[in-house]
Amino acid sequence: MLVVLGLPATITGQTVAFTGATVWDGTEAPARPGLTLLVEDGRIAALGTDVAVPEHADVVALDGKFVVPGIVNAHGHVTGAWADDPGLDPADRIREDLLLYARYGITSVLSLGDDETALAVGRSSQTGLSHARLRAAGPVVTARTPSGARQVAEATIDAGASWLKLRVDDNLGTSDPMPWDAVEAVLAVGAAHDVPVATHLFYLDDARRLLDMGTGLLAHSVRDRPVDDAFIAELLESGVCYVPTLTRELSTFVYQTRPEFFDDPFFQRHASPPEIRRLERPDVQRGFRDSPTAEGYRRALDQARGNLVRLHAAGVPIAFGTDSGPAARFPGYFEHLELWMMVEAGLSPSEALRSATSTAAACAGFEDVGTLATGQLADFLVLAEDPFLDIRATRSLERVFVGGVEVAGITSPN
Repeated sequence: MLVVLGLPATITGQTVAFTGATVWDGTEAPARPGLTLLVEDGRIAALGTDVAVPEHADVVALDGKFVVPGIVNAHGHVTGAWADDPGLDPADRIREDLLLYARYGITSVLSLGDDETALAVGRSSQTGLSHARLRAAGPVVTARTPSGARQVAEATIDAGASWLKLRVDDNLGTSDPMPWDAVEAVLAVGAAHDVPVATHLFYLDDARRLLDMGTGLLAHSVRDRPVDDAFIAELLESGVCYVPTLTRELSTFVYQTRPEFFDDPFFQRHASPPEIRRLERPDVQRGFRDSPTAEGYRRALDQARGNLVRLHAAGVPIAFGTDSGPAARFPGYFEHLELWMMVEAGLSPSEALRSATSTAAACAGFEDVGTLATGQLADFLVLAEDPFLDIRATRSLERVFVGGVEVAGITSPN
């Protein structure tokens, strides 16, 4: 049976052949035209130019389209804050956030700082989904004593956290950082339970110390000064992934006036109207202009860009992440902004996309996603335009599949 492009296709429990597209598999190999992607029971059964399509398979013709793996966000926040209906229960609000991510093509999210509801949703089945996948760290560990930090970390792991999260930062001198003995206690608990610890940081000296202590993920850029050769060598030896989160810095000052992206039809597809209206208010914009840290974070963004390019050139694994989810950091759209900013900083479109697919999946611990290969889950995007010629072609997103289920409610490009 032929399934015409534009009609929904739920392919869990079915066999579907997606034919004729130019397909990029998420690796260093280039995209290849005219491929058939065969999906059975939500997983990729075959990919190539000579795939035998079973007689019982449905066929989706994607001639002229581009297929890439679903985007993986290695640092987001899924709290339910973006759900439209305030009457939903907490778990359904979490799922609404995950649906919002998926409608922009983000098919997996590592939530680094959330509540126990997110942990419960993250523990639920990861097949047959109609929204993005979720791994969750639970609440950020903020206890300031070793005993308190150990207690919170143990309780978070007992609740089912697949990661722990802590902050090592003074918010540009406006707050007291977490004491190092408490940091060490959390890292020790994580190591004892084989649960990695993601660390929010700002300063190069802190990043170096965290590597020595055994952090599992550097969850933000080094933003105070250029990274040096010694740090690069330590990072390479550790194998720890580095998450730039350029849009996190952008969000601290971009709303001083009305940002241009508010007029982007792709942004307007699913962006929260109440949050847009809030950020357009003169008093809110004045608050951003009067912020004592805004200019510091603007300078930090410039430093983050330079460090990203140098670390990437040295071969450090760069895991795509945005820190989206809090107020003013629009889930889904900010991931596309991050991709575009990474390319503007100096990465090629293919390098940025690899960071956002196979590298991010490996760094965040998502299994069977991030690449398109036999046996992998069928998480992929259908684009109308070539993102390797222009990374902003990710705005031409037409369809999203998560484990064989097509995400509903995606608005076609204007």
